[in-house]
Amino acid sequence: MRILYIDIDTLRPDHLGCYGYLRNTSPNIDRIAAEGVRFDNCYVSDAPCLPSRASLFTGQFGIHTGVVNHGGAAADLRKMGAERGFRTEGQRPGFVAALRWSAGLWPASFSSFAERHSAWWFCESWREMWNPGKGGSEDAHEVVPAALDWLDRNRDRDDWFLHVHVWDPHTDYTIPEDFGNPFAGEPIEDWYTEEHRQAGWNRFGPGSPQEPGGSYGRSKGNARQPRQVTSMDDYRQWIDGYDCGVAYADQWVGRILDKLEAQGLLDETAIIVTSDHGENLGELNVIGDHATADHITSRVPMILRWPGVTGGRTDAGLHYQNDFAATIVELAGGEVPGHWDGAAFTDAFRAGRSAGRDHVVFGQCCWSCMRGVRFGDHAFIRTFHTGLKNLPERMLFNVVEDPHEIENLVDTDPATADRGDALLAQWTAEMMRTSRFADDPMWEAMREGGPFHARGGALVHYADRLRETGRDAAADFLEAHPTGLPK
Repeated sequence: MRILYIDIDTLRPDHLGCYGYLRNTSPNIDRIAAEGVRFDNCYVSDAPCLPSRASLFTGQFGIHTGVVNHGGAAADLRKMGAERGFRTEGQRPGFVAALRWSAGLWPASFSSFAERHSAWWFCESWREMWNPGKGGSEDAHEVVPAALDWLDRNRDRDDWFLHVHVWDPHTDYTIPEDFGNPFAGEPIEDWYTEEHRQAGWNRFGPGSPQEPGGSYGRSKGNARQPRQVTSMDDYRQWIDGYDCGVAYADQWVGRILDKLEAQGLLDETAIIVTSDHGENLGELNVIGDHATADHITSRVPMILRWPGVTGGRTDAGLHYQNDFAATIVELAGGEVPGHWDGAAFTDAFRAGRSAGRDHVVFGQCCWSCMRGVRFGDHAFIRTFHTGLKNLPERMLFNVVEDPHEIENLVDTDPATADRGDALLAQWTAEMMRTSRFADDPMWEAMREGGPFHARGGALVHYADRLRETGRDAAADFLEAHPTGLPK
């Protein structure tokens, strides 16, 4: 059994051709999707980077592992205490341990993730790890060649799990200049209008048109990424920069496929394509960041091509990303650890049936403190700390009809909003009932000062920035209401 896991950071599904995007950003990924199953509603339980991969690779939600933030106590796995053994691998086996010890695979990873986030638990169970050493600032051409060399050296091995992680769609957009801009002059989606941009310009928050890319001050910018979105031309430049990152990653995915094909191994290799989170590109007035617990940041592509399983279909069921970890372990012949929150849907996948959940819950505690729930056509979001953004406490969107989250339906459809609120409360109560710990890590983060990126001097710095740019009322509001909410 050979499994290739392609992990493309910050990749939102609707900027891939196989998910209906109008630009040709992803011919190689589209090829995999045409031969496999494309899942339309895969959500990470916790976003962004560190909490997301903690959930996937442990098999548990952040409310159970304790990892929901990018710093502070809620950025580390909670201690096991007195029952910790000489090695923890057998006590709390994660995704890689299950593939190695239960399914009998040789796991190897090409990624800088562990170093970037000091997530040293990620190193557990790999037989080989290769770190490009730039902490997530590397481009695909600095990662994939080492993986290609590994494939050459392991051509005769038939029992591997290979994780290849590239960062190119993540800001800053730094792909080589000689890649050019294959999308110059091409149309962009028309949902984001000048009226939309102007309304956002007059609001506030990191990621807004005056501070795109999650900055609490003026963005530093580069040739592919404007410092501010002062016009629709700037917005187009931002979209081009993101799409070039997607296309550059896809080009290097193609080189991996070419290598496997030249080795005669492509058809018999299982392939997974996914991401750690999406990227808001104007939704909720956030451009170029993954700062909310919403449909855009929390939904990720999930493409699974498995030898012997009929492909060429789509699955609209609701799934957590760690449901796929459980399913992959079973498909590989392993046993899913009993403590995982991820639930396998192996039989349905093999039979070509959809077997999704009734609802899925997703959280964010790094750039804001929020929880959301997707149920039916709707996503409901409750905000506890805005991360200094101009957002309300409660939001409801019909993400099928309004995928870019323009119309908040809380006031016009209160019954559906209340249902979402109730689902969140029920989920939280059940998760805490089954937790080994007495405290919800989101509230641990709130007691420490909220989302990590809004702590320290962020409020003072941003209030100064707001006054410098004529938004004195916003500065006054945030100084009076540090959570960004009016109560």
